[in-house]
Amino acid sequence: MSQPIFASGENCKSSWKEAGADFNEADTHLEIMGKPVMERWETPYMHMIASVAASKGGRVLEIGFGLAIAATKIEEHNIEEHVIIECNAGVFDRLKEWAKAQPHKVTPLLGLWEDVVPTLPDGQFDGILYDTYPLSEETWHTHQFEFIKGHASRLLKPGGVLSYCNLTSWGEYMKGKYTDIVQMFQETQIPQLVEAGFKKENISWDTMPISPPAECKYYAHNTMLAPRVIKQ
Repeated sequence: MSQPIFASGENCKSSWKEAGADFNEADTHLEIMGKPVMERWETPYMHMIASVAASKGGRVLEIGFGLAIAATKIEEHNIEEHVIIECNAGVFDRLKEWAKAQPHKVTPLLGLWEDVVPTLPDGQFDGILYDTYPLSEETWHTHQFEFIKGHASRLLKPGGVLSYCNLTSWGEYMKGKYTDIVQMFQETQIPQLVEAGFKKENISWDTMPISPPAECKYYAHNTMLAPRVIKQ
């Protein structure tokens, strides 16, 4: 049986910023502190949620850069500005280099989202993509809601769209607690989104088939789900 991603009580937050960003030679895997942060087999799914976040054009906020999979897709859309928050120093160095070659204005911001997001003004974004890695066992399944409840609605313009994922959490849910990813989303995510102030009728999703490699530590299910959450 595979080991859980987080040991009981484990917390990486204080060390994450300066921890080495380990990109493998083929640039298909990113690990930080031994955690599988992102893998390139996720590309079709990352493109899906990126396209949701960029679907309104305008200014897009992306939280978590990783392997630049979603960021590169966002840049293919007709946007005005792409603000990207990344907390790991090594990944941020890559982000700065990547930004120089993009067709749209990119504004890289270094730091934990908890520190950076409160400095951003209200009502400035047409789309948000939240895809950061959980930094503790305690927040493994809930860190996205800390952002969504505290900031997503206030940052979005009316009619703006939020998409997000927590594959490390959802993959764990789908290993045993759930067999239907839509049921998982409806039971574990939608109540929290409603609590954050989004109306249930403005929450929708798309699913897609996916084939994770057998050695993937965090996701083994054959379907992924892309949320689309609209601010009224």
